Amino acid sequence: MSGAPFDADGLRAAGRDLAVPFQVQLTDGRLLQMQRLLRLLPGKRIAGEASLDGRRVFAKLFVAKAGERHWQAESEGVGALAAAGIPTPEVLLADRLQGGGHVIVSSFVEDAESLAAGWARLDAPPAGDPGALEVLAPVLAMLAQMHRAGLAQRDLHLGNFLRTRDRLLVIDGDSVTVAAAPLSAVAAAENLGMLLAQLPAAWDGAAPALLADYQSAGGIAGVDAAMLCAAIEKVRAWRLQDYLKKSLRDCTLFSVVHSTSRFVAVLRTESERLADVLAVPDKAIDTGLRLKSGNTCTVAQVALPGGDVVVKRYNLKSVGHALSRLWRPSRAWHSWREGHRLALYGIATPAPLALVEERFGPLRRRAWLFAEHCPGVSLARHLSPESPPPAAEALALTTLFALLCRLRITHGDMKASNLLWHAGRIWLIDLDACTQHRSEAAWRKAWRRDRARLLRNWPADSVLAAWLDRALPPA
Repeated sequence: MSGAPFDADGLRAAGRDLAVPFQVQLTDGRLLQMQRLLRLLPGKRIAGEASLDGRRVFAKLFVAKAGERHWQAESEGVGALAAAGIPTPEVLLADRLQGGGHVIVSSFVEDAESLAAGWARLDAPPAGDPGALEVLAPVLAMLAQMHRAGLAQRDLHLGNFLRTRDRLLVIDGDSVTVAAAPLSAVAAAENLGMLLAQLPAAWDGAAPALLADYQSAGGIAGVDAAMLCAAIEKVRAWRLQDYLKKSLRDCTLFSVVHSTSRFVAVLRTESERLADVLAVPDKAIDTGLRLKSGNTCTVAQVALPGGDVVVKRYNLKSVGHALSRLWRPSRAWHSWREGHRLALYGIATPAPLALVEERFGPLRRRAWLFAEHCPGVSLARHLSPESPPPAAEALALTTLFALLCRLRITHGDMKASNLLWHAGRIWLIDLDACTQHRSEAAWRKAWRRDRARLLRNWPADSVLAAWLDRALPPA
């Protein structure tokens, strides 16, 4: 390992430019060797796998000058968990760093998987899926134990739980709150709602059953289904707005570069893979497989390492059209936000990967949207007008549109080619006109248009059109 060891000043100055492995000087003279970074908040916090005295450990570095309170909160939170008998990794060292920072080193949990990773492997399980319930059941039991002890987490999510072959552990002591034991019903409902709000919105109907599992494990008895559902709705609304704001600013999840001539937002995990095509997006379109050539947009499928990407360029078809778009957010901008909105609700849509806008100061010109490629087949080709849809497709259709209507979301262009059947789900593409309506009246008016357009994809006297007319929510 080359290079001088870092102190807190050096870690703050490095920002995101930290290449592993690197060493950190501890106050007792020992060297902590950081091997793999799992979280990096530039100038503030660094967490990851490390080695100390030849032992594999997990290290959290608090390098901000005002980071002492987070370090203290982490130490106190882990202590509160341990005192309540909640399994959590053992703290091996809690100390200051040279240069004004702090460090906490804990034992490394071997052969462990976060429950967030376990959930992701299930690949969007339907509500009530047995495999998904197996993931959730131990978390609900752990929350019941924490709530009885007066403990909760401010930033509760599945990534805060590690599962080994024979036990479940809670991590992230920094977000642990301590109250009089047991928690009040209101506090317990809010904390449980924070977790369940992160499940796909289609799981909302399973909330009463999940609440029953929580209470059967000793959870707070005063929590009822109405309280829990209200908490889920409140937290999800906050998470949605927070996430949509993050999608347009530089943060842990997104890399955003804004100049007088360009605006670029990209998923940080995709920034390196997409770097070349983001630099010259027209070249990617010219060399890719052309899917659509039109006055208002041009679409191409581009082969890249790690999977194909669909690039959609929003053209300016005339001087008048260009002038009309100068001050308004581009359709790419709108599709970028709506794609993230649908994904957060658990509605299948190709993941939006990057957004590029040409700018002239505050004025907007052409724009490009980059999304993952969905290899599905359009419903126009997949469904026969002479028969009802097969059982799986029928369930997917009724589930999707019931959820869209409950959330007051309309697509705006319900051509059958904009609905793809893939991996047992219906995927929505072309989100240029997708909208979540604030009022019931606005949604109902738009839903009538969406519903009528969907039915027009097949002959009015066809079996499929008649089935859809019966199965879809009423206009």
